[in-house]
Amino acid sequence: MLSRRTVLSLALLGARPASARTGEAPAPPDWAATRENLMVVVRETVGANKQDEALSPNGAMKIKLPGGGEGDFDPAWYDFIGDTHIRFVFDGPDSMRNVTRHELEQFKFAGVDDALALALANLKRVYGEPKATPWVGGVMIVAGKSPDLDSSYFLDRAFWRELLKTHPEGLVVAVPKRGGLLYASASDMRSVDALRRNIAQLHASSGTLRVSSALFLFKDDKWSVLQPAARP
Repeated sequence: MLSRRTVLSLALLGARPASARTGEAPAPPDWAATRENLMVVVRETVGANKQDEALSPNGAMKIKLPGGGEGDFDPAWYDFIGDTHIRFVFDGPDSMRNVTRHELEQFKFAGVDDALALALANLKRVYGEPKATPWVGGVMIVAGKSPDLDSSYFLDRAFWRELLKTHPEGLVVAVPKRGGLLYASASDMRSVDALRRNIAQLHASSGTLRVSSALFLFKDDKWSVLQPAARP
């Protein structure tokens, strides 16, 4: 029988359930929980519509353990803007696992913004700088070397600042799924209207990879909600 500590560890790692054929639980991967492996992902907060971009902690929670019972989980998750939140993760050989708040504190960052800066630097070092290419009409799509992490570039303020140099009118940004970070110039009304009309469907059709059904505006070096997320 697995100990409570082992089961909780598997839950935090996001490990797959035990094989129905063998009844054996998978061994936790050999994670390197280091500053060099710290990265960040963007995920959905269903039903949220946070109006500011200040990162605020999600807080501790209870998780159900396989076989019954509950365990404490204090993840390094922070509400971002609209219906999004960020999760700090450690990058492993084949997958990622959530970072706990205790683990993040052990790195002694000056604040969460410093942790985010390092996580983005690591992501770009391993998976490349974000690159924008034409998608449909005037809408552009942003991607790196791993589609599952393209949505993380939503957090790359330096990237959006550089784009503002040629689009001071602002950028309308959508992140409907992990591999679907889109933007258009705020002055391109046809493209903006297309994003307004289609964002909910793009999000809904993305299944387990969906991130946000809202539209965001990046202007004057700050984020705001342009169109709230669709109601669940």
